[in-house]
Amino acid sequence: MESFFSFILYPVSAILWFWHKIFGAVLGEDNGFAWALAVFFLVFTLRVVLLKPAISQMRAGRKMAKFAPHIQKLREKYKNDRQRMAQEMQKLQSEHGVNPLGGCLPALLQIPVFLSLFHVLRNFVPGAESNFIFDKAGVESFINASIFGAKLSNWITQPEQELALFGTDRTSMMIVGIPLMIIASVATFFTMRLSMKKQTDAAMANPQSAMMAKFMMYVAPIGAIISGWFLPIAVLLYWLANNIWTLGQQHFLTKKIDREQEREKAKEIEAKKSAPRPKPGQKPVRQDGKDADEESASTTTTTATKPKSSTNGQRQGNRQQGAKKNRPGKQAASAKKGKKRR
Repeated sequence: MESFFSFILYPVSAILWFWHKIFGAVLGEDNGFAWALAVFFLVFTLRVVLLKPAISQMRAGRKMAKFAPHIQKLREKYKNDRQRMAQEMQKLQSEHGVNPLGGCLPALLQIPVFLSLFHVLRNFVPGAESNFIFDKAGVESFINASIFGAKLSNWITQPEQELALFGTDRTSMMIVGIPLMIIASVATFFTMRLSMKKQTDAAMANPQSAMMAKFMMYVAPIGAIISGWFLPIAVLLYWLANNIWTLGQQHFLTKKIDREQEREKAKEIEAKKSAPRPKPGQKPVRQDGKDADEESASTTTTTATKPKSSTNGQRQGNRQQGAKKNRPGKQAASAKKGKKRR
């Protein structure tokens, strides 16, 4: 593991060393709270570095939520053609400038950091000459540090012989470890609850998504309590600090993104208001330059003229037909009159 994570192990241990030097100068080198604060600020430093990807993640999530109905339509339309559906989804994502991996990036970057910190803490053992950036004095300082009798590099389920080797016991580990597990679990629950509340109606309309979100909201805190029995106290401190930071970050970044969206909506409204409109009493002009009134008048004239011409034509035709019908009768009447005169 050292060879694979060496590019992360040294920076992580260097950040921990830096903050311990600062808090150790105030509280004492072997003070457990100085080491605890060093772990907390290790987390805060890493999360500040990941702040920009976190903002991009939240913006990408908002963009994904906007065209979630379009994705649902694509799924229904191409449910029998997965290849075409994937192509259409990629096209839709590229048009909206959304990267699906952007939402996973901050979480993925924290995994190697978590594993690196766990490995660094496990290497704080009695008799060690060094531990990455830490020299022998730094290793001894960490081993001697404790919080209410609990050593930071030990965990609750560790064998009694190993706990005694570090100068602690299971009771002391439980007194400190169990409250940390409970606080970390509660922080995890509220973090996921806040994230679930910010889900859009379109996302929660999917029964599978809603069920999975509720499932994780309750399972993740339980996982924090169970895994806490097998993790060093310093890792529990890391987990607690990470959850507290995530809870606060979601609260403030959500407000930030909400303000950005409100400004965008305000700009769109202003753009619509500033668009040129006809003044009161002014005739609306079409793109071809004709007035709408002129067009309607010409249309009315045309429609009014056409029926008259057709009506006149019908009348003339009726007259001609009547004249043709009356001609034989007139000839017969004139013949009768001629006979009477004779």
